[in-house]
Amino acid sequence: MCSQSPAGPMGSPAQPLCYIQHRSSAFSTGIVSLSGNSLLLLVAYRKRSMLKPAEFFIVNLAISDLSMTVTLFPLATSSFFAHRWLFNQAVCTLYAFCGVLFGLCSLTSLTVLSTVCCLKVCYPAYGRCWDFSPCHAGVLLLCVWAYALMFATAPLAEWGSYGPEPYGTACCITWKASSREATLYILALFIFCYLLPCLLILVSYSLILWTVRVSRRAVRQHTSPQRRARSVHSLILSIAVCLGFLAAWTPYAVIALWAVLGDASQVPALAFVLSAVFAKSSTLYNPLVYLLFKPNFQKFLSKDMMLLQLTPSALRACRRHLERSAWAVHPGEEPGTKRTKKLWKGPMQSHQ
Repeated sequence: MCSQSPAGPMGSPAQPLCYIQHRSSAFSTGIVSLSGNSLLLLVAYRKRSMLKPAEFFIVNLAISDLSMTVTLFPLATSSFFAHRWLFNQAVCTLYAFCGVLFGLCSLTSLTVLSTVCCLKVCYPAYGRCWDFSPCHAGVLLLCVWAYALMFATAPLAEWGSYGPEPYGTACCITWKASSREATLYILALFIFCYLLPCLLILVSYSLILWTVRVSRRAVRQHTSPQRRARSVHSLILSIAVCLGFLAAWTPYAVIALWAVLGDASQVPALAFVLSAVFAKSSTLYNPLVYLLFKPNFQKFLSKDMMLLQLTPSALRACRRHLERSAWAVHPGEEPGTKRTKKLWKGPMQSHQ
């Protein structure tokens, strides 16, 4: 059982927490998310000339996930270990703003990606008329950020508000609505930033799966098995990322709606703790899925890892070669002697 302590204002000890049980999960989530999304962006930069327009949304998702990790996890982890929020109200507001902005940007990116894929697969006539180019992807990404920014800045304009979470070690939207306007904002956020994107994603991929199944025979006649396999593989990866993201955020959305429509004081603080940690784990799914299962991303990642592994051995081979070259000039001395090592260092120092 979790030990409980009475609730207090910001800066005081937090409400019930199984700190020992949840510290390690929160800390490890931040480390894996930071390294995974950084690797994904590195691979995307290495293959930037080969990126498809649809992969721009994956890169944008990695940017928003990495931004969430960098801005939220240091503050949340330090406060989590201290059992209280360690910073002032301004930092609390900034923390909550970044969480809402980057979280909505990630979900909206997945929504737009699923909608674009649905139009290209299920309505090929529109796909031929509208060639989806990098320019189109850039415009849609600007719309994604504008949409997320609109809802994230609303509490700053006093439509809703930001404040500490019930468990006292992080900040987000104040779910205990104190006015009619705050209630309307939370309901609008739930409908337009969770329910509607979920429906669009589920409908889009359902239509794609249905279209692929119906047209399977026609597709087999006009496409090679390798191309069909790549298409199915990409579709499965996209669905996996979307389902993982929605599964991570659904418990938090349900708990938040419970706090808004019911009595917020009756919601266990532990429920907010678990749902918040689970929601922040959404930053893991995109890099893990694409780095582990996307062939073209795997190829570039394996090249980088191979280069890192070969660098020490390549330097040793180069050193042996230079020592042998020095021994050829001075055949009276064996490689590895003091004189040949000095001659080997000479060319290296000249390049420094």
